[in-house]
Formats: sequence, C-alpha cells, structure tokens
Amino acid sequence: MDTDDLAPPPKKPKSHELGQDVSKLSVGELKALIDDLKSEIARVEAALAAKQSSLSAAESVFKR
Repeated sequence: MDTDDLAPPPKKPKSHELGQDVSKLSVGELKALIDDLKSEIARVEAALAAKQSSLSAAESVFKR
C-alpha cells in the first residue's frame, strides 16, 4: 500500500486563538471559553511548577 494514498489525520480545530475576535461569540460560548482558558492556565501553571521544582533540585546539586 502506498503511503501517499493515505490522508493525513485530521487536525483538532483550535477552539480559540489568543487575540482572536470574540465579539461574535454568544454568552454561552464566552463562558465556555473562559472555562477552557482557566483549565489551560491551570495546566500551564502545573507544568511551570514541575519545571521550577526540577530547576531548584538541579541548582541545589550543583551549588558550590
């Protein structure tokens, strides 16, 4: 089977892009967007905390 015949997997559509016009969204869509953004913020903060923890551990090992 030729791989050129295979269609690429469909990309997940972005629900929102930073800076995107939100004036056309309904109240429900805006509330859903806020919930999505809060979840994303929590996810990014968790990743940041993990990296800061790793950095602190590495700094303590290599501290003179």
